[in-house]
Amino acid sequence: MATKQVFYEGRVQGVGFRYATKREAMGFDVTGWVRNLADGRVEMQVTGDDDEVDEFLQAIRNGQLGGNIQGEEVHDIPPLENVTEFGIR
Repeated sequence: MATKQVFYEGRVQGVGFRYATKREAMGFDVTGWVRNLADGRVEMQVTGDDDEVDEFLQAIRNGQLGGNIQGEEVHDIPPLENVTEFGIR
């Protein structure tokens, strides 16, 4: 299992990025959440099998709003607790 914290920079707020991310997550066996940050970035935390998480992150990069991403920072973090689906915060 892998759990990642990802920060996205660029034009990622006000363009439906969180909703596109949630929609993309429905095609993968992952749980977690995505939210806007006050500094203009988007934070996501996601858990799943290593391959599922990697493929999900790649799908975001290659998705409809991937061109809005100008920076991506990925960190390994401890497993998420009490998260049973992928949602927007």
